[in-house]
Amino acid sequence: MLATLGSPPVGDGWAFEMKWDGQRMVASTRGNAPILWSRNGHDVSESYPELVEALSTALAGRPAVVDGEIVALDATGKPSFRRLQHRMHVVKPTAELRRTTPATYYVFDLLVLDGAEIMSLPYLDRRAALTDLELDGPRIQVPPHWVDVDGQIMLDFAREQSLEGVVAKRVESTYRPGIRSPSWVKTPLRKNTEVIIAGWVPGTGMHHNAVGSLILGAHDDAGALVYIGHVGTGFTASMRRKLRDQLAELERPTSPFDVPPPRSIARGAHWVEPLLVGDVEYREYTGEGLRHPSWKGLRDDKSADEVGLPGRH
Repeated sequence: MLATLGSPPVGDGWAFEMKWDGQRMVASTRGNAPILWSRNGHDVSESYPELVEALSTALAGRPAVVDGEIVALDATGKPSFRRLQHRMHVVKPTAELRRTTPATYYVFDLLVLDGAEIMSLPYLDRRAALTDLELDGPRIQVPPHWVDVDGQIMLDFAREQSLEGVVAKRVESTYRPGIRSPSWVKTPLRKNTEVIIAGWVPGTGMHHNAVGSLILGAHDDAGALVYIGHVGTGFTASMRRKLRDQLAELERPTSPFDVPPPRSIARGAHWVEPLLVGDVEYREYTGEGLRHPSWKGLRDDKSADEVGLPGRH
């Protein structure tokens, strides 16, 4: 179930959760080892063995399905998407990587319990059942939720704590898989969008042999791939080199855009198959391009055909 963008709702009948800067994940157990499923249906259990072990211990073989977010915490104990990047694309992490960058599973919903589907129950009932499971431990947390509070106060609290934002959920809402529902409303503090990498431009100076900037695209309402800007900040030197190597394998001779981008952008571009999806923070989207974008990282839990124009998801 997905949330719609909007301001914090006003009035009764809403619960609030914090918005976490991580990777959405559903976990299922059927008496065997738990399986972690990304949003695009990939089994990524091998990437997070510490979470599989923690879920196996916590659920003790009970058939269940939970929904949540995998995060990597920074030195202050807050989720960091940049830190999570060290784990997201590693299929079999070493013991050293698991030690230096452990993953934590923030579980916020319960969909199946003891083999019985409970998605038709109201949110608060599912939340109560989730609390009763007592999953909390070093690698699994059930973050709090608040009812009968003002949404703006919650948003101010998230801002004070340097968190990503808030999510409001109707207390009577059922869980609707695959639906972007107005019963869940997300309010990010920083504008954030998924983007498709359509090409890249080499850097200059010390970055001449690496990615200088990425050429970004998204699908418009008609499904055409259109140019939405380019991003050249937010990268480390190692990220620039790694992206160059990844994109070299996807290189193509012509632009992948259905609507030609500006000539100034196309000049000197290395075009690639539009398959990789990334995350970008930005100030605003004018229709001509993103203003003040900053790269956050690649996402392997989203497919390119899901990426729409900024502000639409």
